[in-house]
Amino acid sequence: MKGGSRQGSVNARELVLDALMSIVKEEEYSHVVIGGILDKYNYLETQEKAFIKRLTEGTLERRTELDYCIDSVSSLPVKKMKPLIRELLRMGAYQILYMDAVPDSAVCNEAVKLAGRRGFSSLKGFVNGVLRSLCRNKESIVYPDRAADRRAYLSIRYSMPRWIIEKWDREQGQENTELILQGLLEEKPVTVRFRNCHEDGQTEAVRQELAKGNVRAVESGILPYAFYLERTEGMKNIPAFVSGRITVQDVSSMLAVEGAGIHPDDYVMDLCAAPGGKAIFAAEKAYRGQVLARDVSAGRLSLLEETAGRLGIENLTLQQWDATDFDPEKEGVADVVLVDAPCSGLGVIGKKRDIKYRITPKAIEEVALLQKRILEQASRYVKPGGVLLYSTCTISQAENGEIRRWFLERFPFWEDSLEPYLPKACHSGTTGQGYIQFLPGVHGMDGFFIARFVRE
Repeated sequence: MKGGSRQGSVNARELVLDALMSIVKEEEYSHVVIGGILDKYNYLETQEKAFIKRLTEGTLERRTELDYCIDSVSSLPVKKMKPLIRELLRMGAYQILYMDAVPDSAVCNEAVKLAGRRGFSSLKGFVNGVLRSLCRNKESIVYPDRAADRRAYLSIRYSMPRWIIEKWDREQGQENTELILQGLLEEKPVTVRFRNCHEDGQTEAVRQELAKGNVRAVESGILPYAFYLERTEGMKNIPAFVSGRITVQDVSSMLAVEGAGIHPDDYVMDLCAAPGGKAIFAAEKAYRGQVLARDVSAGRLSLLEETAGRLGIENLTLQQWDATDFDPEKEGVADVVLVDAPCSGLGVIGKKRDIKYRITPKAIEEVALLQKRILEQASRYVKPGGVLLYSTCTISQAENGEIRRWFLERFPFWEDSLEPYLPKACHSGTTGQGYIQFLPGVHGMDGFFIARFVRE
């Protein structure tokens, strides 16, 4: 797959370059940009779309290492290059280092053509020289000495800011830190939840339906209705998704809803609901009850409304609401309150690769304060004996363990064991105490924190 073929006026590498410029220069979110391109050019061949997705994601994911390798062969440091040339060299370097099916000569030639088409004809020689030098020297690049400076080595090899590695070393230990780094770089299959498949034969029927479209569903081994999809580019092309028989949701997100222990007649409030996976799953569990899904973003709620419509969810009410504002009409009414709090997102870097370059230690401090404000209001909606389920998609003590301790010290709640609600494969030394931290590379899912509290 050369990725430079045209259909009309479309050039795959040029689309990738535009995507990278939007993400890096315009600071748009990577998953939104990539999803938008794949939707817009859905008519392209599956192989072409896979090339676009992999090259964009890979160039983002490996940026630190790519810059290091480019600097090793370039007379001009990456940080001093013009933004477009910098992204052009990064995507070229990724193809040379990580995409064996693409000939090095094709990478260099296409990059030179792109530089010319984008108004940088005077730099075509520079682009060609840097990439051809990388082709010649890619097997002899000298990385930082692991024995002399382990964190410098890990930072380059796994393209992770050093301060995040230092943070995880302190909080998770060195062994787990390296497993996390490895896990975040592993290929991420699409994870789906098979819906309403408790009837005999329904699960196998959906798997056969997917197989007809050349999509293979692999059991997660954690939850019986959670599956990983292989050989799929674009969920909108899968009939089982369009008809609502499957829905995209990570296993860790499913476990958060399981941990809440929702009953059929429960009244559930989801205070930070969008994009909506948990709210919809909660509505399916509380099928004789009601779920109120709130979010501060009207745009994100519209996406949730669209998903709920596709899935035929009728016991779900959507409402735009800032979770830091108290609603006196809802005081003490909820059997279950879900707080999937805004967070730093360090646990989903493997899917949203730009997070690691955006987040800062100060931002983590600020988001922890926001989490406390939300929990303060959330605690007032839970009826006596009701459940508050707190979760984040991050790996950060300031947003997880410290928030848990802060909450228990100040509000009339006690910790309740998660073990009756989670599969035995997920039990750990902390689930009996009511919380768990899932880690990429350790648990085979996103980095996720879940804590279960019961009101006295």
